[in-house]
Amino acid sequence: MNGDVEQWSLYSASQHLPAVLTDPNRGKQSNFFTKTWGDAFVEKTVIEKSPFLPEITWAHFDTYLRKYGKRFKRHIRLSQTKFEEDHQKPKNSDINTNSIPEIYLRLNFNLNDPKVFSKVFQSRNEHELQEELSHYLDIVEEQIAQQVSQKSGAFFHAMTSHDTIMEQMGTACSEVRALRVKVQNVDKCLAKDSLKLIGLARSKANQGQLLDKLKLMSTVLQTQPTLQLLLSSSDYVGALELISGTQEVLSKELAGVTSLRHLPSQLKEMQKLIDKMLSTEFERYAAADLLRPLDSNGSVLEPERLVSLVAGLLRQNHLQFLETYKQEVVTAAQALLKQLMIEQLADAEDELNEITGSGEIAPSMDAAHWLKVLRTASEALSQLIERVRAVHDAIRATASASAGLPPAHRDLPPAHRDLPSPAERFLEPRDLERVAAKLDETLAAVCDYCNERLAALVSTQSDGRSVVAAQVAELAGIVETFTDRCEKACGRPSAALKAAFKIQAGGYVHKFHGQRRNKLQMLLDAESWKAAEVPAEIQVLVNKFASGESIKSLPSSPTDDVDPPSQPYLIAGQQRYRTVGTALILVRLVGEYLACADDLRPLAAAVARHLAELLRTFNSRSCQLVLGAGALRTAGLKTITSTNLALASRSLQLIGWMIPHLRVRFGGMAVESTSGFDRVFDTVEKDIGHHVQQLETKVVSIMDALLGEQLTEWDARPPSPSKQFRNVSRHLTKLHEAVSSALPEEQVNDIYEVIHKNFKTRLREQLAKMNIQNNGGPQHGVVTTEIIFYLETMKTLRALPEKYLFDGAMDDIWTR
Repeated sequence: MNGDVEQWSLYSASQHLPAVLTDPNRGKQSNFFTKTWGDAFVEKTVIEKSPFLPEITWAHFDTYLRKYGKRFKRHIRLSQTKFEEDHQKPKNSDINTNSIPEIYLRLNFNLNDPKVFSKVFQSRNEHELQEELSHYLDIVEEQIAQQVSQKSGAFFHAMTSHDTIMEQMGTACSEVRALRVKVQNVDKCLAKDSLKLIGLARSKANQGQLLDKLKLMSTVLQTQPTLQLLLSSSDYVGALELISGTQEVLSKELAGVTSLRHLPSQLKEMQKLIDKMLSTEFERYAAADLLRPLDSNGSVLEPERLVSLVAGLLRQNHLQFLETYKQEVVTAAQALLKQLMIEQLADAEDELNEITGSGEIAPSMDAAHWLKVLRTASEALSQLIERVRAVHDAIRATASASAGLPPAHRDLPPAHRDLPSPAERFLEPRDLERVAAKLDETLAAVCDYCNERLAALVSTQSDGRSVVAAQVAELAGIVETFTDRCEKACGRPSAALKAAFKIQAGGYVHKFHGQRRNKLQMLLDAESWKAAEVPAEIQVLVNKFASGESIKSLPSSPTDDVDPPSQPYLIAGQQRYRTVGTALILVRLVGEYLACADDLRPLAAAVARHLAELLRTFNSRSCQLVLGAGALRTAGLKTITSTNLALASRSLQLIGWMIPHLRVRFGGMAVESTSGFDRVFDTVEKDIGHHVQQLETKVVSIMDALLGEQLTEWDARPPSPSKQFRNVSRHLTKLHEAVSSALPEEQVNDIYEVIHKNFKTRLREQLAKMNIQNNGGPQHGVVTTEIIFYLETMKTLRALPEKYLFDGAMDDIWTR
């Protein structure tokens, strides 16, 4: 080969286009079509320095260079000198082969070649050519001889040592050949096999990874059939878990696989489809559960289906389904109430066009039918709330299970009663708290809505239509039962229904009170203020007052052959009360108020206030009629006698006796503080006591006027007793006859004690005016006789204690 042709080696190799395109280490390239082919087509990699090799500098070679540098320079100098001596030409030789044409010195010299032949024999004869060739031959021979003479020593030395050299070369070749065999064996055993083993292990690992990837791809490709199977069995949580797991595998394990590039978008669409399916199925389930016939057990419809739907919705973190469920409950409640109204109005033969969209009714029903509707609606709504509560508990338990807590709901299927595995715990504790709060809010909203609907039904009868106490009591029972159920279900009270009931019952109580107040006023205006016989039922009622027995209804009127006849007085506790007929009727009215309060316990405070107002009305009106002499005009009385005053006082005392019992009874019924009752009844009791005192004062003032008139006319002359003192005795006797049958003995004694003291004061003044002294004179004897007659009258009446009736009890009249 020519010297200008470069020898090929491993480093002369370059990468070609297929090698670059199929390089697995470079991945997908985007610019190889725009790059220019050449040395720069393949990116150069800069090999960083190895951290395991030290950095070598010239300083490491200083010692070596100093040691062998001088020797190397001397060796170069000696070698150059010897080379010059060996290649020095002879001085006398001027023979040079340059004169020989170049054609004769070629290795491929061949006269058979026409060009070579023509160039050698060109326009020359044989003689010239022979001489020229002979000359060239001489020159060559001389050169050979010269070379032989120069190299003769080495030539002969080589010839003599040729055999030895050949033998040594043969031995060296054998040793080299054996060494090569050994090196090949060592290379094969220690290097190639090990490297091949490493390559095979790596190839095996790569093939295992490839097999795993292929299996994983095969599993991923089975996602859609598996999803269809899970959805057909309503396992929405499993389907969503499968989608989530597949998406995670595609994003991590199978990232960049071209054949699966469309699968993530398909899975996302499938997830959206499952979301829509869950929402639709839950709405269908809620409608089917709420609109099925009502029963009393309140069980969950298809609990496995409910748990599956709720778990799927919670897995997607979609809490909007609770709002959807609340709307479904509202719709079901409206439909339920509307259907009940249609049935009830159809029974009552009313117009169906009076029903509104929310299930309310027009206020055209009578009270009995209205109560029937309320009772039916409350029972239906109670069952609906129990059904909602059951679903609430199921959702709560499912959420607890999804968060890793043990569910505690009896309607859950067995698969959901145990603790879920960690893979199933997809709900965080804070999300569980949010779900629980949303559930409680939904249940409370449902209870509030049902209370509002029943409140609307209650309010339809608030236009003053006639209702009786039994119907109001029945309404109170319906309201109390329903509100208790709602409070038990949602854990907090709802005020709408109770407020509507209070308005309705308050209207009834107001009407109830107005009727009885008007009745009492009419009876008082017509009252003649005479003693009345006490019917047996009034006595029974007072006995109930005294014993503390509950008064739920008034005793019926007695019959002569069964119950005792009427009595002239009323026994209350340890005393007897002789009162007017209006007071007895007032006792019956009080019993009616107590029965009403017992039936309407939430309005016991209002009933107590109205009763206090009724008692205050009796007190004030009796004061106007008796003390104010209004009875002269209203009842046609000629005058207000002491008997009228005594009966009025005793009637008020009977009311005063009832007030402590009323305070205790209303205190036991109250659902609020009893301090209001105490203040109301204390005021009435205080007013009645003041009125009784005024009546006693009135009696005393009448007697003072009569006795004072007689003392003014008295002149202390015989005969004794005088006409004036006989009149005093007659007035005292008549007063005793008037008040003793009505007032108790203690009160009569108190009245006579005051009259006696006032009489002594007037007598002392009269004696002082007449200048009669305690001197034993004739006038003193007349006065003594009159006093003895007065004391005898008092002894006969037994209206004063003994301390006022002994012989010297009147001696202080002489004291000036």
